Amino acid sequence: MFQQLKVRRALSRRHVSRVLVLSSVFVLLGFASGLALYGQFVATDPGVRGGSVGAGAAIPGLTPAETTSFNDASDTFREVDSVKGTLPGEKGAGLGPRFNLNSCAGCHAQPDVGGTSPSTNPQVAVANLDGATNQVPFFITTNGPVREARFKFNPNGTRDGGVHDLFTITGRTDAVGCNIAQPDFNVAAANNNLIFRIPTPLFGGGLIETIQDATILANRNSNLAAKQALGINGHPNFNGNDGTIARIGWKAQNKSLELFAGEAYSVEQGVTNEIFNTERDETPGCIFNGTPEDHTNFEATTSTPSDVVKFAIFMRFLAPPTPAPATPSISNGSNLFNQIGCALCHTPTLMTGKSSSGALDNKPVNLFSDLLVHHMGPGLGDNIIQGGAGPDEFRTAPLWGLGQRIFFLHDGRTKDLLQAIRAHASSSQNCQGPQPGNGTTPEGFACNSEANAVINTFNALSQGQQQDILNFLRSL
Repeated sequence: MFQQLKVRRALSRRHVSRVLVLSSVFVLLGFASGLALYGQFVATDPGVRGGSVGAGAAIPGLTPAETTSFNDASDTFREVDSVKGTLPGEKGAGLGPRFNLNSCAGCHAQPDVGGTSPSTNPQVAVANLDGATNQVPFFITTNGPVREARFKFNPNGTRDGGVHDLFTITGRTDAVGCNIAQPDFNVAAANNNLIFRIPTPLFGGGLIETIQDATILANRNSNLAAKQALGINGHPNFNGNDGTIARIGWKAQNKSLELFAGEAYSVEQGVTNEIFNTERDETPGCIFNGTPEDHTNFEATTSTPSDVVKFAIFMRFLAPPTPAPATPSISNGSNLFNQIGCALCHTPTLMTGKSSSGALDNKPVNLFSDLLVHHMGPGLGDNIIQGGAGPDEFRTAPLWGLGQRIFFLHDGRTKDLLQAIRAHASSSQNCQGPQPGNGTTPEGFACNSEANAVINTFNALSQGQQQDILNFLRSL
């Protein structure tokens, strides 16, 4: 018995040693490796890339005047709003009556100003700031992503799709007399009527805005045989009035950075402006400022632009993130990314056209997006229609800066890049149409995601090849 116990202890020590050695190797390999257990290698998201941020600065080539405007706009983008602009540290005016956050930079913070959702969600703290009496909704957590909430349908069954702000100014010291209630998100969730969006990164916005429609259409028509063989289609979300291509936002629903900024200022912070100039909630007792609250200042010695114009300037001149240096694994991952068809939607480079700013004129845009919307099937479909983007269609998300993002997909459902990749594939057996797989579901989703064939090929790669692709994506 004593001998058997000694053997068991020796085996146990050897087991612990092996685990410790393997753990040490994994830590040492870090960025370039996945999880190795007893000789079996498993591809693993290497996580948020360390090192230099490489983001948040102005695009190279700006004139001195453009640089001054960018720096001034960056300060405004970071400004914190209160209701009247009278509270210490909250000099911006116009917050509410309903809002999701009190600062543009609060949402767009990772890895630097202009990015996406930070690791610590500022919405938790703002819920009760300055005496506000808001309850933090169940889907907002300290370590979770910044989120906005949308309802799919109105109570009468017609489509909604709009943002229902999380918080109100009720109880705030600068909103005495206002008494409005938060939406009932619990009921909406129970009725399967609730979806989320997280902030889109704004890096390189001016470059994206300056790509010509003809370039987007030419890229769409390239490699058609390869795209059709994989079930990839995609189409622009055309602007309804002038017929040009919109390309800003999760569903490419906004035509320009200024339109995007005006809408966000109204929807996310409740600040009326010269583009969205009426309050979303006009409850008596909750209106404290004249509208539009954000406007051109004609009383200054020289008229100064509105916040919305400054936001657009900031995004227009905000540089793309700097990728990490290539390694053999990253280079192989880049080649595989192209070979298996990822680049057919995530187009590595498009060119800008002529621009009034030399910094944006005829420049390569390494965005990894075709700026089209694609059917993503029931797995990612949110049942929201925006312009020409249907209930399961999303813009191909630009991948530059992906290496330092924390949350993935339109709703921030995962921090794991591998899970985000695999979530691109989805199918439904509950299809309508002449042939299963070619029709739509009762919700109007395509029966199959356009990414299915590519993701199936990705899943068939060796674990090492999958790891190379993950390493490449985390280098962007």
